[in-house]
Amino acid sequence: MKIPASLERLVAALARLPGIGEKTATRLAFYILREPEEYAATLAESVLGARTRIALCPQCHHITEEGLCTVCRDTTRDDSTVCVIEGIPDLLALEATGHYRGLYHVLHGSLAPLKGVGPEDLMLDTLVQRMGNGHLQEIIAATSVGVEGEATALYLKRLAQPFEVKVTRIAQGIPMGGDLEYMDQVTLARALEGRREL
Repeated sequence: MKIPASLERLVAALARLPGIGEKTATRLAFYILREPEEYAATLAESVLGARTRIALCPQCHHITEEGLCTVCRDTTRDDSTVCVIEGIPDLLALEATGHYRGLYHVLHGSLAPLKGVGPEDLMLDTLVQRMGNGHLQEIIAATSVGVEGEATALYLKRLAQPFEVKVTRIAQGIPMGGDLEYMDQVTLARALEGRREL
């Protein structure tokens, strides 16, 4: 049985979301149809509002609605230490531990030569600028523990050498292939506390 074209388009749009298959997308679409029309309007407005208002912080590449993000604007944080991470979910996971009070730098990916992702595809230019200002003393490489994360951490060490910035690596309390955003807070806190120099 053929479903209406507008419903088909909605299911196709929902199925593009990560982790959402066609069955789940269909279930979500029918849920949206059952709800009052105001819900659909609020959902659409929320998606469009987030898409138009949210930008990347020009310093660390975290998300923000106004210039620098809340972390970069926080004058109580240690601005001599920068934790380099692959994505925003990693930043949120580390912040939830309450153990780190330095700044961040979001790469929006990791080195993956086999997938065609090189240094030019990551947000490294502003990190180099931050190292060049002479104030930065330590970079914490908090990339994933897989091959790509390790390659990224080693690249960060090479990048920091001319600036004489110490590069440390988070401790190996996170399982191989694990993503920071899925780790519990205790594991993340221990990983930060047990970091080592590369």
